[in-house]
Amino acid sequence: MSRKAFASQADLEDKPVSFTRLSEHAYAYTAEGDPNTGIIIGDNAVMVIDTQATPVMAQDVIRRIREVTDKPIKYVVLSHYHAVRVLGASAYQAEHIIASQDTYDLIVERGEADKASEIGRFPRLFRAVESVPPGLTWPTITFTGKMTIWLGKLEVQLLQLGRGHTKGDTVAWLPQEKILFSGDLVEFDATPYAGDAYFRDWPRTLDNIAALQPEKLVPGRGAALVTPAQVQAGLAGTRAFISDVYACVQEGVAAGKDLKTVYRETYERLKPKYGHWVIFDHCMPFDVTRCYDEATQYPDPRVWTAERDRQMWETLEG
Repeated sequence: MSRKAFASQADLEDKPVSFTRLSEHAYAYTAEGDPNTGIIIGDNAVMVIDTQATPVMAQDVIRRIREVTDKPIKYVVLSHYHAVRVLGASAYQAEHIIASQDTYDLIVERGEADKASEIGRFPRLFRAVESVPPGLTWPTITFTGKMTIWLGKLEVQLLQLGRGHTKGDTVAWLPQEKILFSGDLVEFDATPYAGDAYFRDWPRTLDNIAALQPEKLVPGRGAALVTPAQVQAGLAGTRAFISDVYACVQEGVAAGKDLKTVYRETYERLKPKYGHWVIFDHCMPFDVTRCYDEATQYPDPRVWTAERDRQMWETLEG
């Protein structure tokens, strides 16, 4: 078996971008499995959900927003704390950056380490990384559980529906239009990254999303889901992957197997079903490591540092 390049360092080809209109008020900026950005256009202001990885990359989102509205970009919402989602925030010059209190706490605890870790994993996604201002992206407003923002007559609910991809996950919900922006709680034809996840909680959180009965959904990665059937497929695919990883790892742990053995067996079992999904080879070592941790002795995710990333990769893929 040939040695794999670390994480996504061999992934250097730019992906074509789609800017999909979901309603008069909602758009999805997607790029074939790269991190998505959501746009909500209200009567008097624009809200952006997840920012792209650098201010230079965010400029393309802004250019497309300006093709459809000249309203000010007043709010940036962080669905969670990962660097690839938040480090482009400064480009929007928004009045407010909003995140859950749990996300804020994670930035305090592990923001610097995560920033160094992610930049090392994804050179293409951090194009023009020198445009990122020094330091971290700090929310100016935090909430717990639920926050409602009115963009004129348009209601936007920011909801914490449970832990999954991280403990701070936030979705943006337009109840009048039944459109949901899920962040990385839901992926479509893209492998869920679960290195900071709560495997036991994630399926229940997906049930809470399903209970809202969204008719359209913008996932964290993958194409916008524009019918109820597509939304159900996105939820089902994400749930199946998380459940399959968890079941395989649990089985290995119960049999007393070490992490490397469990990783190899889980990888081989899941590859036929999910191996064609974007970033499968990138995510699996991180996902299985976190799942093994959760199944053994670490209820909460351990901090990923650039050094820990490399050590883990060498152990499992070396």
